[in-house]
Amino acid sequence: MVCACLVTVLLVLYILFDVNYFLRILFTLGLGRLLQKRKKIFDTTVIYGICTTQDVDLFLKHMNNARYLRELDFARFHYYDLSGIYAAAAKRGGGAVQGASLTRYRRPVPIFTPYKITTKLIYWEDKHFYLEHEFISLTDNFVRAVVLSRQTVTNLKTPVSELIAELEPNAQRPALTKELELWIASMEKSSQRYKKHN
Repeated sequence: MVCACLVTVLLVLYILFDVNYFLRILFTLGLGRLLQKRKKIFDTTVIYGICTTQDVDLFLKHMNNARYLRELDFARFHYYDLSGIYAAAAKRGGGAVQGASLTRYRRPVPIFTPYKITTKLIYWEDKHFYLEHEFISLTDNFVRAVVLSRQTVTNLKTPVSELIAELEPNAQRPALTKELELWIASMEKSSQRYKKHN
């Protein structure tokens, strides 16, 4: 009877929620805390994965585009946790959400291919900080995809620079790369366009 109830509860949870997503987050954060030391904000963090049958596209050959962004959630949470950025924001009553992303697919990640995702802080503004992620296949060390992501800080009355200074007082904001500058400009143009209509 207890076993049947447990199976029913698990079935309902799997139907209503993406249980594997939450388990993966807990697993990634738990392993990070147990096996890795704290990182500085400019350190590159690394998580590992493998393209399984749950990740593939319609043709069952390689990772589908949506999975790249899902995998970035785990990489971001791992970076937030090890660098202390999220804890510092939460201490001030704030948080961070994915504000935008730009993905360049260079070559597909084939099914059953192990890969790693590197994450590093590359820039910040008053309300945003920018991360660069690389999907690198372990079999040939090829960068399969590069993703820029803009993290928007929420419910925080102080600029991101103060948050960074709390974690690393001597941190200097990196120079703005040309590709990031162009992407920020394109987002600003898009924002202005929609402000006119709404």
